[in-house]
Amino acid sequence: MKLSKDVSTKFSKLDISSYTELALLIPNSYEDYRLKNKLIEHKNQLIDATVESVFRAPNTIQITFFVHNFGHSITGVIFRPRPYMIHQFSVGSRDNYYGMIECKQGQCSISMPKKISMVGEIVAKYKCGLRTDVMGRLIKKELTVEKLEEEGIPQSIAETLLGLHFENAEILDQDELDIKSLEALKFTELFSYMKLLKEKRRYFKPIKSLKAAYKTWAKSLPFVLTEEQVKTIEDIQNDFTKDTASKRMIVGDVGSGKTMVILASAYMIGDAKSILMAPTTILAQQLYEEALKFLPEMSVTLVTNKTKKTDLSEYDFIIGTHALLYRELPKAALVMVDEQHRFGTKQRSVLEKLVSEGEKKPHFLQFSATPIPRTLAMIESAHIDVSLITTTPFTKDIDSKVIHKNDFKELVVHIREEIQKNNQVLIVYPLVTQSEVLDYQSIEEARAYWENNFNDVYVTHGKDKEKEQVLLDFREKGSVLISTTVVEVGISLPRLTTVVIVGAERLGLSTLHQLRGRVSRTGLKGYCYLYTNKSSSERLDKFVKTKSGFDIANLDLKFRKSGDLLKGLSQSGNQFRWFDFAEDLEIVKEVKKCLV
Repeated sequence: MKLSKDVSTKFSKLDISSYTELALLIPNSYEDYRLKNKLIEHKNQLIDATVESVFRAPNTIQITFFVHNFGHSITGVIFRPRPYMIHQFSVGSRDNYYGMIECKQGQCSISMPKKISMVGEIVAKYKCGLRTDVMGRLIKKELTVEKLEEEGIPQSIAETLLGLHFENAEILDQDELDIKSLEALKFTELFSYMKLLKEKRRYFKPIKSLKAAYKTWAKSLPFVLTEEQVKTIEDIQNDFTKDTASKRMIVGDVGSGKTMVILASAYMIGDAKSILMAPTTILAQQLYEEALKFLPEMSVTLVTNKTKKTDLSEYDFIIGTHALLYRELPKAALVMVDEQHRFGTKQRSVLEKLVSEGEKKPHFLQFSATPIPRTLAMIESAHIDVSLITTTPFTKDIDSKVIHKNDFKELVVHIREEIQKNNQVLIVYPLVTQSEVLDYQSIEEARAYWENNFNDVYVTHGKDKEKEQVLLDFREKGSVLISTTVVEVGISLPRLTTVVIVGAERLGLSTLHQLRGRVSRTGLKGYCYLYTNKSSSERLDKFVKTKSGFDIANLDLKFRKSGDLLKGLSQSGNQFRWFDFAEDLEIVKEVKKCLV
């Protein structure tokens, strides 16, 4: 919709670009300039009054008014008056004044009375980039149901929004918005955001579109794929047939079988070439080993900082770390990024550009093991297709428990029992070195106890340059691993059955879930202990009863109000004033219908 120069200038001052966004700038208060015959205490009210007397004190002006609509006199008080104010009140003059009415011991007063000319109106007050009177005129002249409908807002919602701006006596009688108004604001706020997301989405021709098949390969596997794995693979299969390069994010819980989706995608692309970038050498190595095992007919190679430079064009499937960004890569029909949030947007787009062909782009798949709320997944789908894998190939048997100082002896007994069964234990500390602020031991303070009381203890953390090697050595020979949250995502540890998280209340629930997901990867009985000095924690109590990562993500929303859950996606922080990620899934569905 083309805007006039005047409207465009005002929109710019308000930092908005549409009438939908203008409608969302609702008044922060309303002033009722209608005359009433009854005095109401603790309310701003209009009076029709004659000035009977004026008295100037050091810090106040006191006026006696005879109020015609009440039939008696009241006192007016102006605090810290400016010199010109006394001239506004001439004895004997009759005008309309507006201010807060209060009564004490039978004496009534009106504080900070101001002259009013718009008698009989309800005037909306705005806190925004324009003066209230300018904003009021803009709204009156420009905001209409028709303009909102033209931008895609349903008529009923447009009418409700206009009611919040124009004379609406009902709003004045309540402190909170009614449900209908609140729902309209939530819908409109989300609609505006998702529309912007949709408009940002760009479409390119694919390097190759093809009718791909995966069922022969799936039948050759020694296990059956889950329904959600199959659904996701079929979504991708459908993407590959289109004449636009697809962009899809696959979000799956720890152990949900995303690796098989990666391999199925590479299989379907075949000799048109696929490239997969993983955040660590260990992850890349694991994916490479899985590819060799389950894609025997394809030529697969691994690229890390340590591999020699070779001609990569002879391979169907190239798996690597960020070392891929510094190699000459062949044109590839498919680019995949595992643990996509571990790479910056720039790194992901560099990889995409390296294998693009002029205006043609590869199909692009991003994988994440950090479950997100369904609400967020649906919102994100406005600019990228999203597939959720919420089930796992087998149910993990993990006991979760909150423990305290007096449980330590029992914990040590449990750890010894697990080690005797040739199982492994992970202990996660909040810090590497001692802190005056934190009431928990660091790795450096605690390691001596574990090394003196147990054999085969390994230690690593985020700043340890050898961390990947330490994790590999621990996998083969270790009993106890002392670490920070560096192990949250990464190496598969088949014998790991117990994780102890020290100072658990300091971590987000999603991080706790990722750490818990390290254990019981091969069906062994697992244990997750949350060690805290706090006597009670509602968050931790709810966490131990919740198993699904997607439910955990919702819990995290409720406790954190969406804080860092959006990290790495379109925007961070809580960008919505009305819409609630944790509660408003149905509104997302309604908005999506209107955006089709």
